[in-house]
Amino acid sequence: MRAFVSIDISGNVAEKIGEIQKQLPDFNGKLTELENLHLTLKFLGDVDDYTLEKVKERLKEVRFKKFQVAIDSLGVFSEKFIRIVWLRVNDCTQLQKEIDAALDGLFPEETRFMSHLTIARVKGIKDKEEFLNGIKEIKIEPMRLVVAGFELKESILTGKEPEYKTLEEYPFEN
Repeated sequence: MRAFVSIDISGNVAEKIGEIQKQLPDFNGKLTELENLHLTLKFLGDVDDYTLEKVKERLKEVRFKKFQVAIDSLGVFSEKFIRIVWLRVNDCTQLQKEIDAALDGLFPEETRFMSHLTIARVKGIKDKEEFLNGIKEIKIEPMRLVVAGFELKESILTGKEPEYKTLEEYPFEN
């Protein structure tokens, strides 16, 4: 089973992200469906049943209080080879480190964590410079999101788009 740990994005924030997606310049690829918006805190990859049970138990050890994050800028990982359009999410690094620590020994430590939401996957662009300029012109009103917990999810790859199934929820203290 392919699994990952994430924070779901829904409600008003997802709707605002949908408005941003509508402003993206033309490209060949696909927008992330609003119901699939999430911040991946740790990708686990293929996990067997035994390891999955250990993950579920260890994630219960992560103690955190609700906190607020800001979603405030739009970008791509590489301007030379554009594949992902993302929105940056601030202030999730400490939670990610706590999750990493809880899963120590089961999975390698995350060394390149970049707190982001993938809002589009790009397969091709007619004019790269025009696309990048179009992205830079999109004004992002900072969005606030209260993080009240995280989830362990299964990623089911289908012919069209991945399906995400919640395996376990980990709510935070007030």
